[in-house]
Amino acid sequence: MREMQYSLQPGCRQEFYNHADFCIGTGRMGLALHREYFEQLKLVQEEIGFSHIRGHGLFCDDMAIYQEYTDANGETRAEYNFTYLDRVMDNYREVGLRPFLELGFMPKNMASGDQTVFYWKGNVTPPKTYEAWRALVQALLRHLLDRYGEDALTWPIEVWNEPNLPGFWKDADKEEYLRLFAETLRAVKEVDSRFCVGGPAICGVQDVEWMQDFMTFCHDNALPLDFVTRHFYTFDTPEEDGHYSYGALRDPDESLKELQVSRDIVDSFPEYRGIPMHITEFNTSYRPDSPVHDTTRNAAYVARLLARLGEVNESYSYWTFGDVFEELGIPFTPFHGGFGLVANGCIPKPTFWTFAFFKQLQGECLLRSKEAVAVRRADGSVAGVAWNLGQETGGSSSLTFTLPTEGTWCALTKTVDENHANPLKVWHDLGEPSSLSSSLTKLLRESAAPAVKTCRLSAENGEVRLTLTLAQDSVVYFELTPVSGQSDRGYSYERAVKGE
Repeated sequence: MREMQYSLQPGCRQEFYNHADFCIGTGRMGLALHREYFEQLKLVQEEIGFSHIRGHGLFCDDMAIYQEYTDANGETRAEYNFTYLDRVMDNYREVGLRPFLELGFMPKNMASGDQTVFYWKGNVTPPKTYEAWRALVQALLRHLLDRYGEDALTWPIEVWNEPNLPGFWKDADKEEYLRLFAETLRAVKEVDSRFCVGGPAICGVQDVEWMQDFMTFCHDNALPLDFVTRHFYTFDTPEEDGHYSYGALRDPDESLKELQVSRDIVDSFPEYRGIPMHITEFNTSYRPDSPVHDTTRNAAYVARLLARLGEVNESYSYWTFGDVFEELGIPFTPFHGGFGLVANGCIPKPTFWTFAFFKQLQGECLLRSKEAVAVRRADGSVAGVAWNLGQETGGSSSLTFTLPTEGTWCALTKTVDENHANPLKVWHDLGEPSSLSSSLTKLLRESAAPAVKTCRLSAENGEVRLTLTLAQDSVVYFELTPVSGQSDRGYSYERAVKGE
């Protein structure tokens, strides 16, 4: 067993920038009209509470924003329908979310070609005319300002999605994307210069070249760039087997170096040095059919990332909150390797709890290592998250935390491991049914809860000691809270449990 000891004292040399709750990803906007989509979103917001949400398909035809008609003179005219948009935005606001607007994909009637992506056929070609595109963008923003007031000015605007991939932008045409970006940014700023606009939303394919060329283009054209965006996945090229894809998780430290390279490129331009960098998509696998997403290993791996992603990034948006998604079609089973924190049936996956745990880490950093993060809150209590990433440890681990203090403390733990908060295992043991009855759904939801334990610890020699034993690929939330005697007159816990 691997054994580690940590002292929880002020003055931690490692800073911890916790932005885990800033943004969450979603499938295409049109899915927000589905009942289960909204039920999953409410569950995520109740337990975690993200600030923003980002997804594809704002301008896709299922949102019906861009319309055309023929006038009395036989000329084709544009008009805009915001009925579905308003429903989606209102639903987001109802659960405390602001949009992180991704402008894409191309409306069919505005598109210059017929290339599409995904089961739902998002068009990924440039506009036939940039005049029409600019008018669409401006109509959208003016409507949002009219309906939501100046709050809409706080919604970041990202131009397109992964244009460095030919599947998401025709031919991965860099010059065409740079034109799209410049035209869009100028159109946005004409509506209100206070809107914040960024890009290029690239993934890890030729990312160094793309980021360098993007920043050079912005510099050469004196563009008022407000932030940069990129994506971050940490999975080797997968092997396909039936409906699923399998692969290996890369070394997290090596993967994180990619982000520092992007940060350095941005900061090499004096006028853009220090502007925010948002990771608008991240996960382990970049495929929505990777069973690793449903596992405790994913939960531990993501915990390892969340401890460090704030070093160079203003935010990092997990892709996605739920499994109502459909990039590859309708899933056959409740557990199918979807991106989501929540499986269909409103069943939290292990990684759901990783985010719920990190949400609690608000305060002065006392510890940040490869195995744990801990903070001291304003009320004096200590909260932390520990994990055991099996690919690094190869077995179980024991972590001992010492807190310089006096008196009596309550130690609370919430555990996610193979046998706790792991509905995937229960589903597997039940025979992996493709359709869930109401009773099975209820059972799986119940099995998704972490194991909760408490105990009292008394200080000895000026310190409290808490030892956690972590199984392989587990995540544990821990909390230390000072205890003061507040019992009712005559109450004795000891006598009660003895049955006296």
